[in-house]
Amino acid sequence: MLNKIKSYFEQFISIETVSPEQEKHALNLAVAAIMLEMVQMDNTVKLSELARLDQVLIKQLEIEPTELEELNKLAKQELTNSVDYHQFTSLINEHFAMDKKCEVIQSLWQIAYADGKVDSHEEHFLRKISDLLFLPHSEFIKAKLRVIPD
Repeated sequence: MLNKIKSYFEQFISIETVSPEQEKHALNLAVAAIMLEMVQMDNTVKLSELARLDQVLIKQLEIEPTELEELNKLAKQELTNSVDYHQFTSLINEHFAMDKKCEVIQSLWQIAYADGKVDSHEEHFLRKISDLLFLPHSEFIKAKLRVIPD
């Protein structure tokens, strides 16, 4: 397990050893893993949430629809092998400006609201990720208000 974690950090996180392509891949994987975790947070994976996840990933990460399946598969593997969310959020913190972090939180709210309601586990997860991304509470609330269904 420790070798896998070390290998992951050496391959994707150590800035000195990664190409721009690998860096982008690692960031996309980190964002996808967090968003996939949101889909699974209420212990019920709904088609509406999966559809919103795909829409968000295509838009936010600027990837082709054909790349989604592979990205989701890799994100599932990373979540299975991870011990916490810090490996994902630290990478995002290192490379994303505040506006991009706000987009991540807004996208998480969109996924949470995809089934029409936000479960308490989903909101807790959102708060946790928001804190790990050092997002001011006011930005957390603004992101929520931008996506609340009418």
